[in-house]
Amino acid sequence: MYLRKVDGPRSVTLPDGSIMTRADLPPLTTRRWVASRKAAVVAAVAHGLIARDVALESYDLSDEEFTEWERGLREHGHNALKTTRLQRFRQPKVD
Repeated sequence: MYLRKVDGPRSVTLPDGSIMTRADLPPLTTRRWVASRKAAVVAAVAHGLIARDVALESYDLSDEEFTEWERGLREHGHNALKTTRLQRFRQPKVD
């Protein structure tokens, strides 16, 4: 069996004890971002499975978009990543 050389770890242990591998990440061709896919990418970056800049480039995400995913997950949990909940959890912009 041949293992491709990758930068960083092949798997990480999450705080709940589960193991996350690169196979658990959404496909690079993902265009429909459901909450579970967003959470998987945020967790992978937070726990060092992939670098933030690699995630942004691979999934064609803006830094602002990814930062909102991180903030929503941290402050409100998994439900904040659902598109139908954006208005409820979004902070009002102060001018």
